[in-house]
Amino acid sequence: MSKELEAAVAAVKAAGEVLRNSFGQHQEVTYKGEVDLVTKADENAEQTIKEVLQENFPDYGMLAEESGRLEGEGDSRWIIDPLDGTTNYAHGFPVFSTSIALERDSELVLGVVHDPIANETYTAERGSGATLNGEPIGVSDTDALIRALLATGFPYDRDEVPVALDIFGQFAMRTQSMRRLGSAALDLCYVAMGRLDGYYERGIKAWDIAAGVLILREAGGKASDYLGHELDLEIGEVVASNGTLHPSLISVTSEYHR
Repeated sequence: MSKELEAAVAAVKAAGEVLRNSFGQHQEVTYKGEVDLVTKADENAEQTIKEVLQENFPDYGMLAEESGRLEGEGDSRWIIDPLDGTTNYAHGFPVFSTSIALERDSELVLGVVHDPIANETYTAERGSGATLNGEPIGVSDTDALIRALLATGFPYDRDEVPVALDIFGQFAMRTQSMRRLGSAALDLCYVAMGRLDGYYERGIKAWDIAAGVLILREAGGKASDYLGHELDLEIGEVVASNGTLHPSLISVTSEYHR
């Protein structure tokens, strides 16, 4: 394990402790949009992560959901989501995670996602495979969409919801079943370890998916945009799969590419 991975794991676990300690209590909530909320726990967890990472790598830049960009002195930056699944968290629904990725020269090189309720920590370094609590993981071998379990999420922008419901309906008729869990990072990790066969979503941010995408790829899966092209973390859409099912997913999502 590299020093960077050690620091990222320590940071997500420290943040997870912050989140777990206040989970289920009354949450101090503010809104960034009509239904896009943030809790005090988001801010506390992010501050904890930043302290751990800056202590170990003070020259690295950061892109964090709540505090934005911090320029570094080199070509490395952390991409941080302190609480992915804030709506779940605020309602006391126990599906949420903390996500940290490391990007170097615009390439993802490290990803860590921690679920503090299930005590599950997913990790990956580029070229070294992916793990769950230290054990290697890999994607499913499902090869037919009708046998597949997929997940998705819905956008905060209410104008985009009708299209999201339309595509959800398309997949609901073609797959074994659909899920909407509320944490993009966990959705990607679940595809990486075979609990899900695929996942797609529009309206996501880089910090939602950066770590999970690397974990998925290192587990043998594939991630792209809605057309099946190379994924751009800034484009706001992602299709993820076990690889085998990717053409089947793209055959549907490509009809909805903007």
